[in-house]
Amino acid sequence: MANKAGIAGGGKYDAIIIGGGHNGLVCAAYLAQSGKKVCVLERRHVLGGCATTENLWPGYKVSTAAYVISLFLPQIIRDLRLKSYGLEVLPRTPSSFTPLPDGQSLLMGPDKELCHREISKFSAKDAEAYPKYEALLERIAVALEPVLNEAAPDPLPLPTEWRKIGIPKRMRDTKKLWSMYQALAQLGNDLPAAVEILTGAARPILDRHFESDVLKATLATDAIIGAFLSISSPGSAYVLLHHVMGEAGGARGVWGYVRGGMGQLSEAISRACLDMGVEIRREAAVSSIHTDRGKVTGVGLFSGAQLEAPIVASSVDANLTFQKFMDPAALPESFRTAVANIDYASASMKINLALAEPPNFTCRPSNGVAPHHHGTMHIGPSLDYLEHGYDDAKYGRPSDKPILEMTMATSVDNSIAPPGKHILSMFVQYAPYKLRDAHWDDIKDAFADRCIATLAEYAPNVPGAIEHRQVLSPLDLERVYGITGGNIMQGAMNANQLFCFRPVAGWADHRTPVDGLYLCGAASHPGGGVMGACGKNAAEEILRDNRW
Repeated sequence: MANKAGIAGGGKYDAIIIGGGHNGLVCAAYLAQSGKKVCVLERRHVLGGCATTENLWPGYKVSTAAYVISLFLPQIIRDLRLKSYGLEVLPRTPSSFTPLPDGQSLLMGPDKELCHREISKFSAKDAEAYPKYEALLERIAVALEPVLNEAAPDPLPLPTEWRKIGIPKRMRDTKKLWSMYQALAQLGNDLPAAVEILTGAARPILDRHFESDVLKATLATDAIIGAFLSISSPGSAYVLLHHVMGEAGGARGVWGYVRGGMGQLSEAISRACLDMGVEIRREAAVSSIHTDRGKVTGVGLFSGAQLEAPIVASSVDANLTFQKFMDPAALPESFRTAVANIDYASASMKINLALAEPPNFTCRPSNGVAPHHHGTMHIGPSLDYLEHGYDDAKYGRPSDKPILEMTMATSVDNSIAPPGKHILSMFVQYAPYKLRDAHWDDIKDAFADRCIATLAEYAPNVPGAIEHRQVLSPLDLERVYGITGGNIMQGAMNANQLFCFRPVAGWADHRTPVDGLYLCGAASHPGGGVMGACGKNAAEEILRDNRW
């Protein structure tokens, strides 16, 4: 339950957090842990942002947007004692299943013998190469993970009218860059591969390592989920690192489900916040951020309430924060221009289905839940299939043959659906936010039908098993979750919008041109994904600046 104090009116706080997503809650918790009086303002009735669980249908607890966890920082789980507040992550094994039109399939997971056996069906050479590929990604991930755990440096020679950076920050930034230099040096002969993975395209990398099309397609699907890129686009390879980075699933590279749905992560953080005195207001939509002579003074709500604080941290995206909530005169023109140019290109859609029975794949017939239902089920059988999906979208058309990434958390979690029933979470590529000849409100159900028909080519029982469905077009994602362009990362994760360039060059350390105003969401470094790092890192910088 939210703290009821002062809900109808205003109030004075040490810090106000805009947005009750997981990053906003993490930021609030760390500030409160340091003794600050904090208020979190959430626009919706439910906490979590995209990491939320909703009771869409009687007996069902649906993770309506985000659906799996791995990247969430173990340090945050320890620092905030989230397990004691109910957070439980359920590992998935096997973790990946790709059915093929010809009746074959590829099943993979943390079991190395299983991977070797399954990949060998398609290529003995690939079965030997796969562990080496995984080890390479892991070495690169280990070297780069520390970069995620602190605010990004600002190494660029900024014009003096943009920002004055003091000697202490320059020293910290130099230290961070030196640490990164040393980490890269440890890669030795892996350094060229690391550079390519950080900046290059997924397809040529996978073509170089493997010969089996199904293996390459399975891995490549992970490189484009949530991005408006093809597998041949520079920058797509970076996401390949993510599947070996996280440890929240219990071990490196193991992705899991949150028992009770993704919203239980946010609820656990909120319980920690409430125990530390954080005031959480739901259905408290921010209308404006107030400033006076270059300093933030508080926020206004659509309800008319006015809240005061010398610190405001926004976990919503840069477009909303700077272009919707603020008086343009409060920001330098160069900064406003840079924010206006942020790329929010998106091509993702979410479909949630309540099923009377699990998908029964013709390539692996099953009676009830089977091991291949535990992990991510990929409909994207070849590299060319993935490429053609993008070809449609780049011309403003939903993919004729959509790419589906599906999970069924009920395969391991019996707490989120009635007995014998299941929830199928379907994340769809490519569904471009900007359509050339249609409007999403007019075509979303027809496109959802196409996605379900595509799945039915592999699991014919699915259409008849559907009891309820929710369809979230890119436009719906924008409306419901407040993410510009339906971009689940709060801005494309391209090289020019990562690290010291996120959200814009010169402001990568969570600070903004307004004194006391910070970014603490995915719009800041290290970006999208259920990590919590943006909130934690922002809180550290806020506390560094403000020794109340």
